[in-house]
Amino acid sequence: GYRTLIEGAIDRALSWETDDITLQNVQARVRSPSAWMFANINNALLLATSNRSEASVGYATMDGDTSGSISPIAGIDKTFLRKWLIWAEMQGIVECGKMAGLHRVNSLEPSAELRPLGSHQVDEEDLMPYPILNDLERLAFYDRKSPEECQKLIIEMYQSKFSKDQLIEFTHRFYRLWARNQWKRERYAPGFHVDDYSLDPKSWLRFPILSAGLEKDLPA
Repeated sequence: GYRTLIEGAIDRALSWETDDITLQNVQARVRSPSAWMFANINNALLLATSNRSEASVGYATMDGDTSGSISPIAGIDKTFLRKWLIWAEMQGIVECGKMAGLHRVNSLEPSAELRPLGSHQVDEEDLMPYPILNDLERLAFYDRKSPEECQKLIIEMYQSKFSKDQLIEFTHRFYRLWARNQWKRERYAPGFHVDDYSLDPKSWLRFPILSAGLEKDLPA
């Protein structure tokens, strides 16, 4: 497969210790052609599944899970989606009733599931707790706070649950990932404006594709 081909080209074996992101991404990408084929066979639109939280930090594989004609939940954050799934399980839509089958989904920690099973990959360990990510996103791009102001506010909001050093690291990580992943947001499938703000660069929030980043605006 692709792995063998590349290993021959670079004259060494790929490993999870040295090539973690590469091996994660190739798994997401090899699924894409089959999904497109099913969509083409049925003359249908392929729906992408990326949400706003993933888009803000580039937590997605370009030409992998971002593949699609339209992205219905691109404007919704992960925290809201998780709460909605619990609501759908426990209460449900009037016409459909409770969706008991969601219990299995809701009992799992969000995970890209791209590393070996034994590694127990969890999104929030790769990134940060989703509520913090979403609060940083709102403070930065809806409230228009500076990076330094965002860091100060996040420390005030979460100091009872996390150490100051952890919250500073989360803030730096958020801005580092935000700045380096604008090129992905430029290429996401179009979504819907369903919240009071959006990260869509075509209709709401412009940012340079190449930049020096924003970490210099953050205190250490």
